[in-house]
Amino acid sequence: MGKITFMGAGSTVFAKNVLGDVMCSPALCNFEIALYDINAKRLEESLVMIQALNKNINENRATIKAYLGVENRKEALRNADFVVNAIQIGGYEPCTVTDFEIPKKYGLLQTIGDTTGIGGIFRALRTIPVMADFAKDMEEVCPNAWFLNYTNPMAMLTGFMQRYTKVKTVGLCHSVQHCSRGLLNDLGIEFKEPIQERIAGINHMGWLLELHDADGTDLMPLVRQKACEVLENPPTEEGYYDLVRYEYIRRFGYYCTESSEHNAEYNNFFIKSKYPELIKKYHIPLDEYPRRCISQIENWKKTREDYISGEPSHSRTVEYASHIMEAIVTDVPFKIGGNVLNTNHALIPNLPAEACVEVACLVNRNGVQPCAQPPLPIQLAAMNMTEINVQLLTIEAAVTRKKEYIYQAAMLDPHCSSELSIDDIIAMCDELIAEHQKGGWLPEYN
Repeated sequence: MGKITFMGAGSTVFAKNVLGDVMCSPALCNFEIALYDINAKRLEESLVMIQALNKNINENRATIKAYLGVENRKEALRNADFVVNAIQIGGYEPCTVTDFEIPKKYGLLQTIGDTTGIGGIFRALRTIPVMADFAKDMEEVCPNAWFLNYTNPMAMLTGFMQRYTKVKTVGLCHSVQHCSRGLLNDLGIEFKEPIQERIAGINHMGWLLELHDADGTDLMPLVRQKACEVLENPPTEEGYYDLVRYEYIRRFGYYCTESSEHNAEYNNFFIKSKYPELIKKYHIPLDEYPRRCISQIENWKKTREDYISGEPSHSRTVEYASHIMEAIVTDVPFKIGGNVLNTNHALIPNLPAEACVEVACLVNRNGVQPCAQPPLPIQLAAMNMTEINVQLLTIEAAVTRKKEYIYQAAMLDPHCSSELSIDDIIAMCDELIAEHQKGGWLPEYN
């Protein structure tokens, strides 16, 4: 029997998906499961739900334990084989609200703010110190464990763990699994399974480089044609949000993994105060992440009893976590799209060696083994570099505690720099630093 530790177990719905998947695996169903959180109420809710799930679908084969607070974190991690990370430092209130409202005062608008840009920078700065503490504990009490990171900003947090700790780390995102089929279905393109795809780049901007159906038909020419047709006659309904990525196809030749609402803020093309009509043209949902947070909070109030007092059930999902664990335990290979370090430029030759890149990985008893890719088309590498610049400088800021790197990360962010002056960027960063430090969410910076 092995052990799985879930960090941020108060994320009840996500914990159900990942740990329900574990219980659906014959190789994992009798593992010990350690639930860790710093919120007593949410931890108790997750414990009740996971225990009910263990009874309903797993014949109580798993051993479930809960660990509350920093003082119990080391015991939660002790002897773990796998650690799943799903934390959010500072929550919706106050920190997400701060990340949106202060930039808005300066005229900087965002959609999601959890991956890059000013919102992603400060989310990383809040989270990296906590993950450094996780790593220190893991190096002591479970040095051989795999750390499966689901927390955003993915490339910054995973890249920090891979470069500055000894913990075996892979970053996992939902967008890779859904990218190709979602695109084909949305464009009304019929295809035969199984499809063959090649995706490489960075998290939330991994590029769909090749796409064939079961007969070997190259689907990319039809994808490009259909995407351009949509852009020439765009839909008018409010809920249609993928025009940004179709514009990527038209202008850069390729589609990327993460949604249009995310990618709208990753560049200097779409959210521009000088061209407010672009918001409507591309159906860009400004302040989307705060709306989702409010909606999730309200939905949880309505569905909480179904999870806590009901009879929860589960069918295995496409989340990578349980499949990675299963492959390592059984030595039956499994392929994932993972976020891994581009050491010696070995995985994507025209991206930096320090970058955390997203590529196909083979998983078996030897762990997560990334697959080398050819160089990206130059325009795609250039797009990735605009994000990597911000990622590397943010990590540098968190490690050195120097404000100048925070300023430089924000100055090199395409969206910040296209909307604000240098003086405004620095003033905005100073205000964000002060507000987060006032709440104890950031350490001191020099």
